[in-house]
Amino acid sequence: MSCLGCQLANQLIEAHVVYEDEWITCILDIDPLNEGHTLILPKRHIRELDELDDRTLQSVMKASVLLSTALNKIYKPDGISILQNGGSFNDLDHYHMHVFPRYMGDGFGWTEPAVSNKAPLHMVKSNLRAMIGSR
Repeated sequence: MSCLGCQLANQLIEAHVVYEDEWITCILDIDPLNEGHTLILPKRHIRELDELDDRTLQSVMKASVLLSTALNKIYKPDGISILQNGGSFNDLDHYHMHVFPRYMGDGFGWTEPAVSNKAPLHMVKSNLRAMIGSR
């Protein structure tokens, strides 16, 4: 098993596990944005969100709720961020969801692109509906 994400999720290398079930393992991020920053990783090798089977997807979502609840109770943050980076932005080459507490002024944020090449919303809606309907 050469995938680092698989090794972490299946506890073949040391990680700080905070929750697991049959399908996923939740570990503390080794370079957290804020204390409590946790990663949810499938135990089966999955690279992208659209590869998740229904059972693993349910487990990922359940864990995100459990973690959010715990982080809110422990750290009393201003909010919780949940995100997943796919494609070229997936630095682990294994699906993982980030769940972490947020605080006003913590420096993490959304930046808008310098150039805006956005189609009118009615065209975007039409394209998305056509693609989703074709599944």
